[in-house]
Amino acid sequence: MASALGCPPSKVGLGSSIGAKLGSNTLVLGHKLTVGRKLIPNTSTTNWTEQGLLSLSLTAIGLFAQTETDPPQVYSPFWLNFPNTSEDSNYIELIEGALVVFIISKRNVSVFSGLDSSVQYVKFESDGHLRPYQLDGKRGVPGDLLQPFLGDCAYPTVCGKYGICSFGGQCGCPTSSDGTSYFKPVDVKHPEHGCVETVPLSCETSQFQIFLEFNDSAYFTYSTGTQITPGLGNIDKESCREACAKKCSCKAAFFRPSYGSCYLVSQVFSVTYLEGIYGDSIVFIKVHNDSNKVPSSPEKGRKSNTLEAIILSSSVGLLFASIILYVVVRFLVLKRHEVDEVEEDCLEQLLGLPTRFTYNDLVAVTEGFSKKLGEGGFGSVFEGTLNDGTKVAVKCLDGVRRSMKSFRAEVEIIGNIHHVNLVRLLGLCAEKFHRLLVIEYMPNGSLDKWIFRKSEGLFVLDWKSRRKVIYDIAKGLNYLHRECKWKIVHMDIKPQNILLDENFNAKVADFGLSKLLDRDQSQAMTTMRGTPGYLAPEWLSATITEKVDVYSFGVVVLEIICGRKVFDSYQNEEDMYLLDVFKRKAEER
Repeated sequence: MASALGCPPSKVGLGSSIGAKLGSNTLVLGHKLTVGRKLIPNTSTTNWTEQGLLSLSLTAIGLFAQTETDPPQVYSPFWLNFPNTSEDSNYIELIEGALVVFIISKRNVSVFSGLDSSVQYVKFESDGHLRPYQLDGKRGVPGDLLQPFLGDCAYPTVCGKYGICSFGGQCGCPTSSDGTSYFKPVDVKHPEHGCVETVPLSCETSQFQIFLEFNDSAYFTYSTGTQITPGLGNIDKESCREACAKKCSCKAAFFRPSYGSCYLVSQVFSVTYLEGIYGDSIVFIKVHNDSNKVPSSPEKGRKSNTLEAIILSSSVGLLFASIILYVVVRFLVLKRHEVDEVEEDCLEQLLGLPTRFTYNDLVAVTEGFSKKLGEGGFGSVFEGTLNDGTKVAVKCLDGVRRSMKSFRAEVEIIGNIHHVNLVRLLGLCAEKFHRLLVIEYMPNGSLDKWIFRKSEGLFVLDWKSRRKVIYDIAKGLNYLHRECKWKIVHMDIKPQNILLDENFNAKVADFGLSKLLDRDQSQAMTTMRGTPGYLAPEWLSATITEKVDVYSFGVVVLEIICGRKVFDSYQNEEDMYLLDVFKRKAEER
């Protein structure tokens, strides 16, 4: 323990005995992590990551949680500026429920404060989290000390190498736009273990390599600054891709248009998919293109007869496989129809079910879905007009299984409750594979269009209007949490889900992620859902209450007051994340 953490040999007692038991991944109460030392997680029997892949390092410029690659890939930085001294007088120590920075042996700032006073040690674990523990092995409060901006998806190993992490904790492998699979799961039962190329990359076959391109994605190194993760600057998209193509060791390139910056990596860890809410990053992943064949060698030519025999036998096998596949697919289609019928029967049992429309009805109402109002993670919204002249918004949900879940949530919630500050459900369509909701039309659209734009140097909404919007959102949430039959947790409060009527009255919308709780139910276990930047810290424990909406509401209030987004890549690096600015200003009084 002393060797790993730089603990003074004269320190004995409780801390030393704990340290001897726990090892080099642990910092115990009263012990020091000196400059040049690091914490390295133990190998876990329940985690795929190998020992030595991650580290928590204290250097002359800060404390960095990173991958042990060349160069390191940092996912959680805390910048410091230690003076150049040869003695071990610059360090971090766990004291009085805080990780405190000492500069030339004098107490300075706290890296992490507000820990449970009973915390005896912090452990850097194989999943990349730094967690506090009590002496009996119980976790302290909070449950995790490293909280990257993008939540759990910003941990490099959350979905393994090449894994795609979407919010809600879902892991998958990259696929091309035409559905071609260039990767397969390491373990189909454990998608979080990552993906592997179906055909490994090789410098000898670089002429057959192409790039998969993904928009609306992010990588955990974005917020770490250039000192630790240097990249290419003043560069365009094509030059970024070309730079990776020319470098054999490059496996992926991450390009940020607003910065003109390009970051090349030789190992690809978990990539975050942000479903249209980020928009300032492009990921290029290098793959071997199976459709391009490597030129035949003379030796292969001599084996042509054998190959012809193999091809003939394979063709016969393929014919039988095709027949079996047809039978299986036909069976699944029939089962799908049965499931649809059951789901529609369930909808009929819901109390207060609104008007039913056919799909053709809504085609006519929307004039062939010709006027798009917006687009979100679950589908698109179109303007329409009913026969009596009432303007409506028609929400078309995408994806059969996901849309049904979101569809039922919306119908169950806004189909049975009515409040002036909640968007009303007027009708629905559940016909075969079509899932559509008809909701009241809000002429002034979503709140984000009115608080983030500027007109002649002034915000579009004056302070009186913005204050009214804040009150309206609070009233809607209070009704959901306290006044209706169930306790309803919205799960996705953000400006895009706050709609404004013709008089700029605000109404809470989009209940596709919401969860119903019994009135006497104090908390619930559920998978992470919502939007990064608005997610409350308790999501890290998966045990949530209605207060996750209160946290999101607080972020929205800050955005309304400040007139800027919670994350703004056009700001200086230290000002990109609004909550960091708010915290810094509070500390500066």
